[in-house]
Amino acid sequence: MQENLRRMIELAERVFDVRNDPDQLSVNEETLGRLRRIHPATVTERADANGPFAWMLLIPATRPLMERFIAKEINERELLDLIPMPGSYDTIYLCSALVLPEFRRKGLAKELVCNSVEAIRQDHPITSLFYWPFTREGDALAQSVARQLKLPLMKRPS
Repeated sequence: MQENLRRMIELAERVFDVRNDPDQLSVNEETLGRLRRIHPATVTERADANGPFAWMLLIPATRPLMERFIAKEINERELLDLIPMPGSYDTIYLCSALVLPEFRRKGLAKELVCNSVEAIRQDHPITSLFYWPFTREGDALAQSVARQLKLPLMKRPS
């Protein structure tokens, strides 16, 4: 396994602790395949010879699903399961962004997220963003992306 990939997996486990939180989406090949079928820009990474050093995941959705997620009526896994395919999406869930420590503070996560949102906007009438913060950095990233893209941002309470 490439060194960066191993470190990214460890980072994801440390930050999100998916194994101990049944409300979170478990990212595996099936999940990634479904996301890519929804839109190819939902999963993006930056890599070098040692593997990925920045990675992000978005979930295009509908406003009613966003509202149910924000209200804690559904969790991440249910959100993805309920996404209509094919469908027309008007909001995007900023699901996750990870950057290895030595690559941080260079705007990589913001660039990946903004570029992916813009790619999805080419095919869908995106009018808002939503997120579930796990870290101060994730909260700041979501707010920065929303400002840059001039889109309203909804936050799921912790």
